[in-house]
Amino acid sequence: MSTVTQDPRTSISTPQAVWLVAEREMNTKLRSKAYIISTVILLLVALGGVLWMGFSGGGSSTTPVAATPEVAAQLQQIDELEVTEVQDRAAAEELVRAGDVDAAVLPDAANPTGLLVLAESEAPQSLLLMLSAAPTVELLEPDGATWGMRYALGLIFGLIFMMAAITFGSPITTSVVEEKATRVIEILLSTIPARVLLAGKVIGNTILAMAQILLLAAVVVIGMIVSGQVELLKGIGGPIVWFSVFFFFGFILLAAMFAAAGSLVSRQEDVGATMTPVMYLTMIPYFLVIFFGQNTLVMTILSYVPFSAPVAMPIRLFFDEALWWEPLAALAILLATCVAVVALGGKIYENSLLKMGARVKFREALRG
Repeated sequence: MSTVTQDPRTSISTPQAVWLVAEREMNTKLRSKAYIISTVILLLVALGGVLWMGFSGGGSSTTPVAATPEVAAQLQQIDELEVTEVQDRAAAEELVRAGDVDAAVLPDAANPTGLLVLAESEAPQSLLLMLSAAPTVELLEPDGATWGMRYALGLIFGLIFMMAAITFGSPITTSVVEEKATRVIEILLSTIPARVLLAGKVIGNTILAMAQILLLAAVVVIGMIVSGQVELLKGIGGPIVWFSVFFFFGFILLAAMFAAAGSLVSRQEDVGATMTPVMYLTMIPYFLVIFFGQNTLVMTILSYVPFSAPVAMPIRLFFDEALWWEPLAALAILLATCVAVVALGGKIYENSLLKMGARVKFREALRG
């Protein structure tokens, strides 16, 4: 018959001890009015932004288009289109560039539909849906729409990852320092092992962070459905799922680093020196994805780096730039890094908790 291993310092099993610490972390956070209010505001802002994008994008009742005589006769039957008849492609292109029409519909014998849609930076989705079949799309400035969407996705995924890491990661550091400064850590370590305490802190904050991410995803999905952005939802659904998976392991990695950073100091005023490198690892990927979103090589590299993969890989997946095995490979690298960093962070945490006074040096924390 199997038995549950227990630590000699406690009358409960290790899993129970871990859960007790995690539960304490979650209860402390959930009792904070600031946390509740900030979460509600975040969800309302996300919902409002999605609804505004949906309704503002579909606010126009008609779509102005230019068409040559042979095509204009067919388009006149569609009430949602405001057709301006032109004599040739040159005249249609002039109207598109001037912004007088959203697009031009021209004959195209090479396409099965017999139509070609000419647009400046992005073909109106409403027009493509009205034509019921996918015609040839030719963009006069093909990079414009791609850059805008890349920037938006980088801003959204990067900001969510960075804010969640700071919101739930930095309190781990301050909590550890507070326990050291008040000598509470000595009482805790007389009851449970250091690694159990670390595991509970990481698990508790990870559960809260994931719950917030899932709530945010649910609000976005509901907002897109209500505002009629179902087609966009189908395209972004997969990247959102991958972002959640990468975020889960990426946050565990950062949480272990935040805890280790807190264990190296005994005063709150010294926290900045040890927490700054972790903050850089949290913020730098966000800015790199924003600034180099158009660079295919840089984005490919960032999608494999553990600290930037949660942001870069979903963007590459949205634009079909990643092969099917690439997110799996990036996830394997993230998992391996997570295991290594958690083990290293656990050792630093365990060796530094009872060292008071001056800041513990990194090498000293490793030696124990």
